[in-house]
Amino acid sequence: MDIADFFDTFFEEAEELLADMEQHLLELDVDDPDSEQLNAIFRAAHSIKGGAGTFGFSVLQKTTHIFENLLDHARKGELTLRADLVDTFLEAKDIMHEQLDAYRNEEEPNQEAYERICQTLQKIALEEIGQTLDAPVAPAPLIEQTSSASSEATEAAPQSERQLMVALLNVSEKDRTLLVEELEQLGNVQSHSGDEKRYEVIVTGDVSGDDIEAVMCFIIEPEQIEISVTDVDQAANANLALDPPADEAVDEVVPPESAKPASSAPTPQKPAKPAAKKAAPESSSIRVSVDKVDQIINLVGELIITQSMLDQTVSDLGDQSVGNSSLQNGMSLLQRNARDLQEAVMSIRMIPMEFVFSRFPRVVRDTAGKLNKEIELVTEGKSTELDKSLVERITDPLTHLVRNSLDHGIEMPDEREALGKPRIGKLVLSARHQGGNILIEVRDDGAGMDRDRLLAKARENGLNVSDNMPDEDVFQLIFAPGFSTAKEVTDVSGRGVGMDVVKRNIQGMGGRVEIQSKKGEGTNTRIVLPLTLAILDGMSIKVGGETFILPLSTVLESLQPAKGDMYAMAGDDVVLKVRDEYLPVIAIHEVLDVENAITDPTKSIAVIVQGEGRRYAMLVDELIGQQQVVVKNLEDNYRKVPGVSAATILGDGSVALILDITGLHRLSRAKKEAGKQVNYPHLSYYQEAEPS
Repeated sequence: MDIADFFDTFFEEAEELLADMEQHLLELDVDDPDSEQLNAIFRAAHSIKGGAGTFGFSVLQKTTHIFENLLDHARKGELTLRADLVDTFLEAKDIMHEQLDAYRNEEEPNQEAYERICQTLQKIALEEIGQTLDAPVAPAPLIEQTSSASSEATEAAPQSERQLMVALLNVSEKDRTLLVEELEQLGNVQSHSGDEKRYEVIVTGDVSGDDIEAVMCFIIEPEQIEISVTDVDQAANANLALDPPADEAVDEVVPPESAKPASSAPTPQKPAKPAAKKAAPESSSIRVSVDKVDQIINLVGELIITQSMLDQTVSDLGDQSVGNSSLQNGMSLLQRNARDLQEAVMSIRMIPMEFVFSRFPRVVRDTAGKLNKEIELVTEGKSTELDKSLVERITDPLTHLVRNSLDHGIEMPDEREALGKPRIGKLVLSARHQGGNILIEVRDDGAGMDRDRLLAKARENGLNVSDNMPDEDVFQLIFAPGFSTAKEVTDVSGRGVGMDVVKRNIQGMGGRVEIQSKKGEGTNTRIVLPLTLAILDGMSIKVGGETFILPLSTVLESLQPAKGDMYAMAGDDVVLKVRDEYLPVIAIHEVLDVENAITDPTKSIAVIVQGEGRRYAMLVDELIGQQQVVVKNLEDNYRKVPGVSAATILGDGSVALILDITGLHRLSRAKKEAGKQVNYPHLSYYQEAEPS
C-alpha cells in the first residue's frame, strides 16, 4: 500500500482546515481576541504542516511551519494582533491554498509567492517580537505530551532507542490491516495483537507520534488512536499518555529556552495523567465519492422509469387488473417505496447554502477594503439545502453579484452619512425554499438603480428601448453584453463584462434572475433555481404525435385562445392578448417541424410560460398532465439540439424531449429571420389593427 493512496483524503481535509482557518481569522476581534479561536487557527496550521511533511510537500510544510510559529506567539499573547496582521495571515492562508492546489495538480508551487510570504512573516516576527522564525519552535503535535516531564523524557531518548505503542480503538479488521502496513513504512513493527475494541502495535525506529497520527487521521478519527512512548530499556514507562484533549494540549506546549522572549516567565508544568481508556465514539458520517452518489441516483432514476412502465402496463390492462387486488396493492407499494427511495437518495446530494455563504465574509472584507467602504454582511437561511452540482455552479455568479452590489450599489461612507444613512452599508445574502425551487437574494441598502440613466446608457449602446418599458425590463438591461454604468474602470468592475455571463450561467442551471430596485433605498437581485437538475417536475404536452415536457416552474397558466385576442404584427409575428398584456405566440409544431399537429390557434391550447423574465404563449394540441421525470443529458448521449434542454424516458419506454423556453423563442425568431414560411392561417385571420 503506497502512502500516495491517501493524497486525496489529505487534500480534502486540508481544504476544510484552510476554510476553518479563514472563518476564524475573519471573525477574530483584534482588540479582544478569543483564545479558542486563536488555538483553532493554530491547530489547523499545525495539522496541515504535519500532513504536508508526511506526504513530502516541502514548500507547503515550510510555509505552514513559519506561519504556525507566528500563530503560536499570537495565542500566547506575545504578539499583539492588528487588522493589518490579520490581513497578512489571510494572505498566508491564500498562498497555502495555492500551494495545496499545485500539489494536487502535481505541479511545483509558486516559488516567488512562497519566498514573499515567508519574508513578510519573518519581518513581522522581527519587528513585533524581536526574533526570527528560522529556528523551529518546539512543535505542538496533534498527539500532545501531557506533561513537560514526559516531553523531556521523549526528547532525551535517542531515536534509535525509542519505542512507540500505538493502540487502535474500535477499528475494523480491514482498516487495522491497512494501518499496520502504513506503520511498517514509517518504522519497524515489532508486534501487533488485540481485537476490534483495542488493537496494540509496537513500533520502533526514527518515527514520531506526530508522523503516525498525520497518516492515520486520514483513515480513522483522532479519538481512535492512543499512543504511548517508552524507552526500550524501561518498559515500565509504556503507559505514558500522549493524547489529552486538544484544548489542554495547546496550553501545555513548552518552547525551548532559545525560542522564548527574554521577558517570558517559565511555563508551569502540569502533573502527568494516565492514558485515556475511553472508547472512541463511532463516526456519524462517511466520506463518499460524488461519482458513486451519481451512480446511485442514475440507478434510482432507472428504477423510477421502470416503475412508470409497470404503471402504464397495469393501466393498459384496464378491467383485467381491477379484480386483482394484490397487483393493485403491490403497484401502490412499489410507487410509494420508489418515491421515498428517490427522495432519500436525492437528499444525499443536498448541501446547505452555508457552504456557499461561508465564502463571502472574505469577499466582502477584501472588496470593501479596496473600495474604502464600510460593509456589514448578514446571511439568512444558511441551512437551506441545494443540490451539490448547483452549489458548485452558483458560487461564481453570486460572487459577481455581491461585488457588483458593493461597487455600484452601496455608497461611500461620507455620502451615506450626508444622505442620513448609517455609514456602514448593509449587504444581505439570503436563501429559502419556494415550492420546488430555491430563492437566493442579494440585497443592499445602497443607492438603488437609476432608471433614466440605464435607459440613456442603453440607447448609447444601440439597444432598442423605450420610455414605456416596465421597470423590471429596464433593470434587466444590466445583463446586456458590454453594459456598464460605472464612471471609471477599477479592478473590481466597470468593464461591462460579467453580468451577461451571470445571467447565462443561471439560465444554464434552469433558473432565472429578477431585479427589484428603488432609487435611494437599495436593490434586491433574486435568483430562482430548481432544487436539483436530476429530477424535474414537468407538464406533459402533446403536439401532433409527439409528447414533450415543459418544466413546471415555467408554466403560469393555460387557456383556449379566442380569435379576437390574437393580433398580426409586422413580419409574421403573432401576439396573444392576455389581460391587457400582449404575449409573443410560439407554435411548437412550427418551430420543431412536428407533423399532423393542430394548426388553427383557436382549436389549440395556449400555455403561458415564462423565460428570461418574459412571458410567451406556446400553442400545443393537448395537456396530458403533471409528472416528475428523470432528466437525461441530451448532449452526453446525442448532441445539443436548439430549443431542447434535456430528455427523459416515459412510462411506455418512449423518449420525450424537455423543452427550453427561451431556446424555442430564439429558434422561432431565427426561422422567421431566415425567411422560412410560417404556416399560420392567413394573417387576415387575425385582428388587423396592431396593439398600441
